[in-house]
Parts: sequence; structure tokens; C-alpha cells
Amino acid sequence: MSEELVNADIRLAKTLPSEFYTDEVHFESQRNAFRTTWQFMGASSQFMSAVSPLPHLDALLSEPLVRTNDGDEVRVLSNVCTHRGMVMCHEETDKKTLQCPYHGRTFGCDGRMKHMPGFEEALNFPTAADHLPVFHHAKWNGFEFMTVDAKVDLDAVLQPVHDRIGWFLDGLQYDASRDRDWDIAAHWMLYVDNYLEGFHIPFVHPELNDALANDGYATECFEHGVLQIGLAADGEVCFDPPEDSPDHGKNIAAYYWWIYPNMMFNVYPWGVSVNIVVPTSVETTRVLFRSYVKRADLLGQGAGAELDKVELQDQFVVENCMKGMRSSAYERGRYSPTHEQGVHHFHRMMTSLK
Repeated sequence: MSEELVNADIRLAKTLPSEFYTDEVHFESQRNAFRTTWQFMGASSQFMSAVSPLPHLDALLSEPLVRTNDGDEVRVLSNVCTHRGMVMCHEETDKKTLQCPYHGRTFGCDGRMKHMPGFEEALNFPTAADHLPVFHHAKWNGFEFMTVDAKVDLDAVLQPVHDRIGWFLDGLQYDASRDRDWDIAAHWMLYVDNYLEGFHIPFVHPELNDALANDGYATECFEHGVLQIGLAADGEVCFDPPEDSPDHGKNIAAYYWWIYPNMMFNVYPWGVSVNIVVPTSVETTRVLFRSYVKRADLLGQGAGAELDKVELQDQFVVENCMKGMRSSAYERGRYSPTHEQGVHHFHRMMTSLK
């Protein structure tokens, strides 16, 4: 794919051709981005058991994975038995071992094979190939991430987030009652495109628009993501950034962070809503919402209120854009230089995939 498919000058650039949203070959190429980036697992406080499967990462990466906790040592292991390829763990457990339900091969929480019946006569057994592969794992501000093969350290990816809102991230509590898993009839990039611009808010989200100040929306692009900032309308709930924050004195209603390629951290005065975008086919997507609450008393107020309604409004848009992408009458459009810097940045990143 050529980088020049999307001109670096947004004033001249055309959006991605519709085939990027409808073609299976493009879709499989795009999936490479998920294996070479950091992926969200959850907050450390969510994992209450010694062994926890990670089904959303299986769906995202086509890689069955399991999180193990052996004392203070957390690992992300393959959840595939090294004997005949059976997926082993299907629910959380406090057992300190993983046992394959097919032939009984047993592994420790460090991934090392401990026991295998019927192999007494096998020569040169076991070898390193009989242990479970271990994947990269990292923690950041109480959240956990993993990667198959990241090209950059997690801290470098999230440094702009920490610099901007690190002061707010203490004291977040996971609230399982607010979990949502949405299935959408649209290509995953259309969901990201929609997220990366506030241009549509006055037309699609009347309630959210009322909570935001007129012309109070800004976009900043970073190497690994995009930040959108919404200013609060008069009288609406907002942050109180500290004096050393670049946002001190501003009435900010929300920080919308997108981290390439599929993570969104929506930061409101009540806490953080994390969206994880999981492509399930070229024309279907699952979006996971997970909430981490700091001020429960603010949950129904401001830009962070009525998130379910906002989500359904967004789904109407992206599903109808998906229909349009299949139309013979549409191939590609143009970007608004004023409002769509984030979409342009995302498309440039996707066309640089190797």
C-alpha cells in the first residue's frame, strides 16, 4: 500500500477508497495492525482469579490467551495445549495449574509443562516446545495490556495520555454493571472514523451537543493516537485540571483518546469508559464498553451521560455508511481540514501498513 494513497496535506487529500471497507484482502491486511500493537486486557482489579481466559483477545487476534497470576507474577500465556492444539481454559479458576481437558497435559502458571500421561516411552521429551508460549505483558496506571509483537514500548505509546490526564487516573473502580458488548453491521474502520471527529455531533447527538460549548471542540494528533477535547457548556459538569496541566482553567467536559488502532479511552469527570473495537468480519464489528468509576455522583451528568443512547446514534451512522461503501455510486470523498484531522491521521497510519 502506498503512503501517498492519502495525501499528507489534508487540504488536498481524498479519503480511503471504499474497497478498504469492503474487500477481504484489505481486511486481512488490516488485521496485522492488532498483532503489532498493545491490546487492552482490563484493570488489574478485574482479575480476581489465578487463571483467567481472555476471550476478546482470542476474537481480536485469533490467538486463544490466558492470564495467570502466581503471587505477584502476572503472565499472558497461550491457551492452546502444546500436545494436539486443544484450547484448555474456558472459565476463571483459582487452580494453580492449567490442565488440558483432552489428554490431561498439565502446565504451571509460568507456562512450563509439569505432567503428561502416556509419554513415558517418548525420547527427548519434554523440550522447550512443550511449554506454553509467553506473550508480552505490561501494566499502566492500574490497567493491563499485552501484545504479540509490539514495535514500541507501552509507556511510549501512552506517554501523551499520562502527561495530559495522569493526575486524574487514581482511584478508578471497575463497575461490571456498566459493561456493554455491541454488535454492529459495519466494518471496524468506519467505527473508528466516526469516533475520530466531532463534526457529526450537532447532527447526530443532540443531547451530547447540548452538554458541549459551541465551537468548543479541538483535535490533537500524536504519533500513536489522537486526542479530542470537548469543552463544557455553561453550567455543565467539567474537570478541574491542576495548575501544572496545559488545560488548567479550561472547562473541559471530556477527553476522548484514541490509541492506534482500536482502543478508546473516554475520560469524563465521573471516570473512564474504555471502548475496545473487535473486528469480527469484513462487515461486522463488536465493540466492548468497560467502565471505571471515580465519582459515581457524576454518572448522569454532562458529556459522559446517556452513553447507551450516544452509542446507538453512532451505530445508525456507521451501519448506513457501510451500506454506502457497497454502493457503485460512491468511491471516496474529501476531508474537512477543520474537523477531520483525526480521521486523516488514522487513514495515513493504515495506508502505511507493511
